[in-house]
Amino acid sequence: MKQLQKVSKILSDYTAAVVIAIAVITFFLPSMMNWVNYQLFTDPVSNKFTSQSIILGVIMFSMGLTLTKKDFEILAKRPFDICIGAIAQYLIMPFLAFTITKLLNLPDAIALGLILIGCCPGGVSSNIMSYLCGGDVAFSVGMTTVSTLLSPVMTPLMVSFLASGTKITIQGLPMFVSIIETVIIPVAIGFVLNCLLEKNKTYKEIQKVMPGVAVLGLACVVGGVISSQGAKFFQSGIVIFIAVLLHNSLGYLLGYGAGRLTGMNTAKKRTISIEVGMQNAGLATNLATTTSQFASSPESAIICAVSCVWHSISGTLLAGMFAQYDKHKNTEQGKVAEAK
Repeated sequence: MKQLQKVSKILSDYTAAVVIAIAVITFFLPSMMNWVNYQLFTDPVSNKFTSQSIILGVIMFSMGLTLTKKDFEILAKRPFDICIGAIAQYLIMPFLAFTITKLLNLPDAIALGLILIGCCPGGVSSNIMSYLCGGDVAFSVGMTTVSTLLSPVMTPLMVSFLASGTKITIQGLPMFVSIIETVIIPVAIGFVLNCLLEKNKTYKEIQKVMPGVAVLGLACVVGGVISSQGAKFFQSGIVIFIAVLLHNSLGYLLGYGAGRLTGMNTAKKRTISIEVGMQNAGLATNLATTTSQFASSPESAIICAVSCVWHSISGTLLAGMFAQYDKHKNTEQGKVAEAK
């Protein structure tokens, strides 16, 4: 078990490297990750249920295992911060996506994909990034939890509203059901299990392995996405990459600005920046590839796939920059103290 915990820590510390490695290998050997896209059965409402849906559920389950009653007590004690985070999440990224689609004059299908990404909740890996950069982890978990709990309503609602200008008709119910199945239920099961077994020593040892499982799950989702969509990445031109880069980068910047505007401390500003900028692009990709209404717009899945890869990489890079800044600052302060 100790060895597994060490491996889990390594995977958590080098999330970007793991994701990039899987992405590159899969791009050249797509058949290696074909199993991720295997269709298990067809849901009459949300449609295709694939291996990717199971993996996403495992990732969300691992997040649920980190949640305790104290986390919800923290949310109750600091509702203003969480409200600011939730508002920023469901205002900044959706409307930023909509604006970018207009500025770049994106085709309807690609625009729909970017809007879908913007309307998804914060990514699970953002909690790991917040930890690595000295952010407020409790606040991070709180933001991810609230945005995830709101997602069955907010994601379909915002997508339907913002995509109304396209020629593609969006129905909220299939997305609502899919999010309940792959996000809310696994998180709820993880939380209940954590409450029941939180004092069990064996469980606590197993719990320490879950961050690594989440990272591997994320890498598999990325691999599955590239396996099915990788060959199409460059067919739509560089505009997809520009759109994803702008959306993600401005999300980080505006998220940090929201924290600064509301008087948050440095740790919280870093956290809200990462939470807002890093969307659950894995969920967006799953929705775009398994919900039948997206079948007529396969390009939506491509931009979701590119975002899934890039958000994982950029989040780690940003967390590393924050950590390096702190290290440099501490070194400079140490030199000043020695000089005195």
